[in-house]
Amino acid sequence: MRRKPNSKHNTADHDPSTSNPDDEQNDSAKMLRSYLNKDFAQPKPSKSSFTETEDDDQPKVVKKDDPATRMRSFRTRTLSTIVLIGVFFFFLWAGHVPCLFLVLGLQILMVREAFELARRKDAERKLPGFRAQQWLFFFVATFYLYLRFINKNLLVELSTTRLMPKLFAWLLKRHMLICYSLYLAGFVMFVLSLKRGMYVYQFGQYAWTHMIILIVIMPTSFFVSNIFEGMIWYVLPSLLIIVNDITAYLAGFFFGRTPLIKLSPKKTWEGFIGGFVLTVTFSFFAAKFMSQFKWLTCPRRDLSLGRLHCPADPIFRERSWSLMEAAEELPGPLEEVLGLMQAALPRHLAQKISDVRFTAMPVQLHAMMFAIFASVIAPFGGFFASGFKRAFKMKDFGDTIPGHGGITDRFDCQVLMAMYAYIYYWNYVVKEEPMGVGEVLSSAVRLRDAEQLQLFLQLGNLLVQNGVLPGSVSGTLEELNNMTIHA
Repeated sequence: MRRKPNSKHNTADHDPSTSNPDDEQNDSAKMLRSYLNKDFAQPKPSKSSFTETEDDDQPKVVKKDDPATRMRSFRTRTLSTIVLIGVFFFFLWAGHVPCLFLVLGLQILMVREAFELARRKDAERKLPGFRAQQWLFFFVATFYLYLRFINKNLLVELSTTRLMPKLFAWLLKRHMLICYSLYLAGFVMFVLSLKRGMYVYQFGQYAWTHMIILIVIMPTSFFVSNIFEGMIWYVLPSLLIIVNDITAYLAGFFFGRTPLIKLSPKKTWEGFIGGFVLTVTFSFFAAKFMSQFKWLTCPRRDLSLGRLHCPADPIFRERSWSLMEAAEELPGPLEEVLGLMQAALPRHLAQKISDVRFTAMPVQLHAMMFAIFASVIAPFGGFFASGFKRAFKMKDFGDTIPGHGGITDRFDCQVLMAMYAYIYYWNYVVKEEPMGVGEVLSSAVRLRDAEQLQLFLQLGNLLVQNGVLPGSVSGTLEELNNMTIHA
């Protein structure tokens, strides 16, 4: 039978060389809709749980599940929380470098969960090696960010032996070029792997990978910098997120009645306010307790695991404060607000407020700012994750942690806190950073060979003149100088 010109034909009879671009575009659009509307399995919500409706904007009372189910969930969640805190403190005890690998391990687990969300096994069977491309982009991003943060520590560590600088000097000098070359290699591999009929899926995965790097990897990598500036600037912000999560959960568990936000039905105003008060209170005393330990307060300038000794920084010393002095120490318009309040009050009352003084370490005041962020802003990372899960009709990002879901479910708020802690530290904590050995070495490796030798000889002569090196070294330095001149 003769086929009609406008009749639809099977894919098996379709000749790619005579394909209509409009047909291919329609097929791609169908694939995109199918991909975006992918049906993720989701357990049916309990009748007793709070569910959102578009027409209902009035606050509703959260109905509680049966006591046995709630208590079983509470026990599972509590046990998992204890294990997580135990693991966290073990890495804290182990040192700065193990904490770096802890951050890296958590990033790998979060990225793995995110990759699995958008994965289609039937599609990837037709694209061998495609998943490796995504992990290559992840590796390039972490390699670039981590080495940017620890390059000075790495230089100090490598310069202690003769062989290591020869092996890694080129790597440190050309770090950005190497990262860019690796990224271009991944980009070329992606373009060469494009396959007819899979374009939408492949470009969707490419965009998804870069979004994960931007939203997850880049912010959390800032914790690496905080670790080596003093463990307290990593531990305290992370711990405040954990404390706020626990206290808000407990306050909501026992007293929660009023829903906080539709994106996360189990969150309540009672839990939110209770978590805020308890977290800010905890931060004030936790900062004072942590300030006693050099292990937490001293910066690590190399990559060793030994003990740390450093002079006490003024930020960890107690002093007397007035309310206005405390407002000047902290960011934001606190000083202006307090001045306006005093101007509006009667003179005798304003004088009494000015006379109020208290004793605290500066780090305790900064810790309260971390706690406010952890209680008010960081939870929006969790709300963002809740909205994302609702959009894709799934309950959790994974099931790695019993009672909690996936790693991403537990560390979604840490993503915001990592960048905030880094920016806050460098803007309001560091007053004037003196140049250290790592900074000097970082500048020295960029010099030409002749300039590096000249620097070495002149520094040696200076140390001899100041009595740091014995006078017998002068002869050796002079011989090296003559050899350089004749060369």
